[in-house]
Amino acid sequence: MDDNLWLIELESALLDDCNVNDIYGICQGKSLPEALRPDVWQVCLDVRHKSDQMSLFNEIYDLPFQNQLREDCQKMLERIGNDDEDKVSVLSDLESILTFYCKNRNLQYETDNGWIELLLPLLALKLNRSETYNLFEAIRDTYIPKGCKPKGNVFHVFRLLILYHDPELCTMLDTKKISPDLYSQQWFQCLFASSCSFSVILSMWDLYFQHADPFLVFFLGLIILINGREQILALKDAPKEQIVEFLSNMPCALEPDDVVDFCLLAQYYSMKTPSSFKTDFLKALYGKQNEKGTPEECSVSQALCLPVSVYELVENSSIDLSSTEAVRFFLVDCRPAEQYNAGHLSTAFHLDCNLMLQEPVAFATAVQGLLSAQRQSIEANSNAGGEHLCFMGSGRVEEDQYTHMVVASFLQKNTKYVSLLSGGYNAIHDYFGDHMADCLEDHEPKKCLVCTRSSTGSLFEGVQMRQKSGQQAKRDSASKQGGSSSDFFNRFSQVMKFKTAEVKGKLMDIIVNPTNGANTAGTPTGDANNHVNQMPVQQRHVSAAERNGKRYRNVAPVFSIDDDHDGDFEAGPHSLDDGKESAANAATKLPGDSKEIVTLNNYLKSPDIMNAFKCQEVHMNGYMYDSHLIITPTHLIVLRELPRGQAQIIVRRPLASIVKITAKKRHRDLITFKYGFPDGDGLLITDMDRFLIPNASEATAIVSKHIVQTLDDGAKLT
Repeated sequence: MDDNLWLIELESALLDDCNVNDIYGICQGKSLPEALRPDVWQVCLDVRHKSDQMSLFNEIYDLPFQNQLREDCQKMLERIGNDDEDKVSVLSDLESILTFYCKNRNLQYETDNGWIELLLPLLALKLNRSETYNLFEAIRDTYIPKGCKPKGNVFHVFRLLILYHDPELCTMLDTKKISPDLYSQQWFQCLFASSCSFSVILSMWDLYFQHADPFLVFFLGLIILINGREQILALKDAPKEQIVEFLSNMPCALEPDDVVDFCLLAQYYSMKTPSSFKTDFLKALYGKQNEKGTPEECSVSQALCLPVSVYELVENSSIDLSSTEAVRFFLVDCRPAEQYNAGHLSTAFHLDCNLMLQEPVAFATAVQGLLSAQRQSIEANSNAGGEHLCFMGSGRVEEDQYTHMVVASFLQKNTKYVSLLSGGYNAIHDYFGDHMADCLEDHEPKKCLVCTRSSTGSLFEGVQMRQKSGQQAKRDSASKQGGSSSDFFNRFSQVMKFKTAEVKGKLMDIIVNPTNGANTAGTPTGDANNHVNQMPVQQRHVSAAERNGKRYRNVAPVFSIDDDHDGDFEAGPHSLDDGKESAANAATKLPGDSKEIVTLNNYLKSPDIMNAFKCQEVHMNGYMYDSHLIITPTHLIVLRELPRGQAQIIVRRPLASIVKITAKKRHRDLITFKYGFPDGDGLLITDMDRFLIPNASEATAIVSKHIVQTLDDGAKLT
């Protein structure tokens, strides 16, 4: 009886309108009983109470490719051997659903695009046609990568993952000119439905939808290759066509009993992989499948190896050392010696890229020293140690070609876990800004190329480097006296507090001097040529007494949108009763506390709501939830949509607590709100929310307007 308690709990949860997190907590990776599978899938794919879209279908089958679609459906049914009495019904459902899908999304059907294979397991659930269509549409939007075509970005990403975990296997396939699209296109197009038995697919999808990770298909494919690597390597002298056929059919060997271990291994490899690619390519690879949409730019096709963001490098350095499953990096600084000596991270191992060409023997010795240092740091459980090698260049194209040669030399030796820091040293410099002195050893601004470039042409960063306060200088001096390599990570959390207290130079120029700021609002901070004729602007914080002045007036949200970094809009240092709500904030009449369930339409009619934006709440793990961003005169509220016209109040933030709004160049609609309060001379970031907002510029402009008004009101009260 105890073994079946989870089934009773699952049935009860399904009656109570549970969500995917509830399902995962109850099932814990178990395969589902046939009777409950339809309800569970609908919950996991968030279509349980979706409207009947098929009612809009006019039953007219007049697509230009209609005959091809009907013929392919008939061929598929003959291949799987349904009973004659079922064939007519299944054929009708297949053609009707796919015809309506093409018309509804303005898509063109193509033979072997995986749609029919993806739809067949759904028809086996015996749901009505509308429910089946909703499931099909949700799977396509949520789990099937966009652009599953030869040489598509999907397969470039997949190849980088193979290279990261098994460079020998990747090199062998590259040598035979076997790119992933030649054998794995059907894997991605229909989540292995065309390659595995029906029972395997049902069990696999049970687990897939519970985990709610769209990138899991990449790691399922990776496990298939790694599991059969010896057989693949044994075929290195076989014809290319034979190898491609063997690879394509590898999933066919999966048995139902293998599915749980198969998915667990995929999850393990996912955790042992830097997650930057998920964040960088989420919008480019996943989302509503619509031919009219402009494809997202995705530069991964030219990547030498797996890219890692500065954010992930720094975040992972603070992970608990006892966590054996976390990715831990061993940072290798490949810049020339003179650049390294002008400032470097204390935990980085220096491997001069110039030695590779100038002194090959010395370079080989340095590589041996690197590998030895890596082993020792891992054995010592050092903060600086990790099995994942992350190489760092300068971030300057003319120099990083030598860094790329060093990385390529490691890949040629089939070294696992090789990655490259996106943006190199420039990215680290930009990430920490003025507080680089707290994180660098031997930093000399007069010799540091980033500092000197800024001082000669940039109003934004050069002025910051020259005009440090006395208190900041003391922190710099204290940090340099630390000396030991592990001090960097010990100081990191403190540095971040100070970092958030500083207003980025770009916005401060605009606030302090709107005339000059307007001329530079759209210029990246590193472009010296655009600023040589401009006079430096005094950098200072805006005091509470100045909140009613013109410096806050008519200032739109400003985004320094670079290739790899967030741009910032900071609301300025403000102190409303040490971070507590002011009387004006407390007087808000809008009903509802955090986590309360409300009726969405009624709530949106509340008189205190100034604006509401439909959006998607984005979690760091990649989960996205349909939500509404609500703006009142004093608060920012997030409502997450629930079935039956209801919504849940997820967060309720005072506008006065918003200290920063950021966006990225690649994802202009991906907005992050950061919250905090005064902490001594700085600001302490306490939380953040991230949203995908279709009207991001409009939303952030309105939020910033109300922040200014809230600060003005708070200043009047004080």
